[in-house]
Amino acid sequence: MTIAIGDKLPAATFKEKTADGPVEISTEQLFAGKRVVLFAVPGAFTPTCSLNHLPGYLENRDAILAKSVDDIAVISVNDWHVMGAWAQSSGGMGKIHFLADWDGSFAKALGLDIDLSVGGLGIRSKRYSMLVEDGVVKTLNIEESPGQATVSGAAAMIEQL
Repeated sequence: MTIAIGDKLPAATFKEKTADGPVEISTEQLFAGKRVVLFAVPGAFTPTCSLNHLPGYLENRDAILAKSVDDIAVISVNDWHVMGAWAQSSGGMGKIHFLADWDGSFAKALGLDIDLSVGGLGIRSKRYSMLVEDGVVKTLNIEESPGQATVSGAAAMIEQL
């Protein structure tokens, strides 16, 4: 079953690389009492993710936060080393959270996992964005194709805020 608008996010713990090293962040820590934009990508450093999806959120970070959003996070089925390297190379370190769903358990719990083995990527997350308020999904935008970043992109999210 796929998560839907009005559903509470399942409990999960992610890893994130920070200036002080890796930290664990729970869904409770990230979402409780906050309004958060979360977007997911099939893989850090992949073309659509690095050239289109992530840059839109970094470029529009201030505009998103100005709409009463407390935080922005990107999540991918990658380890925290990869997500940390992506944060560094993209210039996003410290601007948004780069969360590692290292085993895909969060993507699976949401019903948003996808098998991209044919492309050599294995089980990953579908590309999506959502607005989460106090742990509850308020908007949900799932891409039809992992190679697209339109309905889940920053411009679409800003319109929904």
